[in-house]
Amino acid sequence: MNLDEIISFLYNLGAVMVMLMIFMSLFRAIAGPTAPDRVAAISIIGTKTLVIITLIARVYEQVYFLDIAMVYALMSFITTIGVAKYMEKGALD
Repeated sequence: MNLDEIISFLYNLGAVMVMLMIFMSLFRAIAGPTAPDRVAAISIIGTKTLVIITLIARVYEQVYFLDIAMVYALMSFITTIGVAKYMEKGALD
């Protein structure tokens, strides 16, 4: 095995581990006893998705995936803030 194969294996292993963490967070989002648990789990899923997009950008050496990751991060953040505001006040006004 050369260095490139080892690095590729480690990236693949990291992606699989992040996917397992996403499924664990998905379980918390579905079974969470309270609404804040569900919001936190969905926010974690968004963050882990960012990690996967960044890994894809690194593996395929495509810089534009990082732009997509940044847009996804902004959308995830705005969604989390919107849901938190709705939970606090009952409206988005």
